[in-house]
Amino acid sequence: MVFSEPAFLFLFLPVLLVLYFLIPLSFRNMLLLFASLVFYAWGEGRYCLVMIASIGFNYLIGLCLEAVTEKNTRRIVLFYGIVGNLCLLCFFKYANFLATNLNVLLAQLSISPIEIEPIHLPLGISFFTFVAMSYIIDLYRERIKAQRNLSLLALYITMFPHLIAGPIVRYIDIGPQLLSRVITIEKFAIGIRRFVIGLGKKVIIANALGEITDRVFEIPTRHITLELAWLGLVCFSFQLYFDFSGYSDMAIGLAKMFGFEFPENFNYPFISGSITEFWQRWHITLMNWFRDYVFTPLGGYRCSRVRALLNVITVFFLCGLWHGASWSFVIFGLSHGTLVVLERLKWLRRITTLPGVCHAYTLSAIWMSLAFFRGESLEQSLTFVQACIGASSADPRVYPVSLLLSNYDVVILIAALIFLVPSGKWLAKGINARLKHVSASSSRAIRPAMAVMTVLVVMIIFLLSSMFVIAGTHDPFIYFRF
Repeated sequence: MVFSEPAFLFLFLPVLLVLYFLIPLSFRNMLLLFASLVFYAWGEGRYCLVMIASIGFNYLIGLCLEAVTEKNTRRIVLFYGIVGNLCLLCFFKYANFLATNLNVLLAQLSISPIEIEPIHLPLGISFFTFVAMSYIIDLYRERIKAQRNLSLLALYITMFPHLIAGPIVRYIDIGPQLLSRVITIEKFAIGIRRFVIGLGKKVIIANALGEITDRVFEIPTRHITLELAWLGLVCFSFQLYFDFSGYSDMAIGLAKMFGFEFPENFNYPFISGSITEFWQRWHITLMNWFRDYVFTPLGGYRCSRVRALLNVITVFFLCGLWHGASWSFVIFGLSHGTLVVLERLKWLRRITTLPGVCHAYTLSAIWMSLAFFRGESLEQSLTFVQACIGASSADPRVYPVSLLLSNYDVVILIAALIFLVPSGKWLAKGINARLKHVSASSSRAIRPAMAVMTVLVVMIIFLLSSMFVIAGTHDPFIYFRF
């Protein structure tokens, strides 16, 4: 089940909210835990047991870390905890990938290949594994106390708003909220608004952009022209952003409805002037996780320059693998890591400091690297990159761009461009500045009207989104790899 499904919007969520506010406070956590397990089991069935096993394992590791005081012993416990989590993740996510690549080597040595059945990838396994690992690592660092109540730890890991698509929430941030949280009408209203905006980003904008992207990537590679390559990659980058940030908005909004505060996950990444800045604005919780649990323990920037730059490359290599088990994702991660290193060495300093040029460089690099994220094969990805730099001999008359874009598609692209930048914040800032120059009585009259307009806009977005959801239009789930 995902947030944009009719079953979630019109059955699961309304029933859960009614029950949540009807039952006594002492039972609300148990209701949320039960609902989260139902939410996951709805789509994953018996693989819910994998997540339950992960919870039990990390609960025991947490108790051991709390009980042991000797430093070396605690280090050994943490080691087993990390290895156990990584083994679970690697088995389900990377076993087939490793076997395929190992068979290539075995074939060169005339050794019989390893035969392994395709292994199902449980939804969200990368997310709940990273969440669990952050818990035991923070326990080892004595930043938190072990959660002795198994149901509370299970709720932290399985809470359905962040379970399958993030953001990656840490126990240090949410632990106190498990025991005590306040829900106000204002907070609940903000949660609804945030959820509806995220829903609109997903089903109205992202899904429409996904259809354009699919049309381009379904074209045989021999017919990919420069125009088609850029159209497909630009549309995919926008689709990915509105889809992922839309899910994050919905998760944050849902959390607010139940009294929780989740960290922000996106901060208008497409206004970045460098790849370094882009990763400070894109999937913030993931990059903060890699910074605190991989980059810093490796030495960060506190060691020699060469080692520090290798640390950066290592982080982006792992980031690429985190996104998917294929060499295309590794190339995606390493390409970004290489650019971050070059920016750190100031080889790209002139480009990243020139107004306009820095944004053109950043966007071009992002779009071209996403060929490896979206391509069905390495060959297709390379074809798109070659076409982007003008190395395509395809005839543009065979698949003209005009045939791939309807008037509705053009409207969606314009809407995407508007919402890629903080236009809402700029508008609100302009209105507030304007109100300072009017009389107090006029200001008091205008503000209620603005509140009514906000409610109307949210209602319209929800009605339009509901129409798309009920109509069963193109609704891909990009995060099946995670």
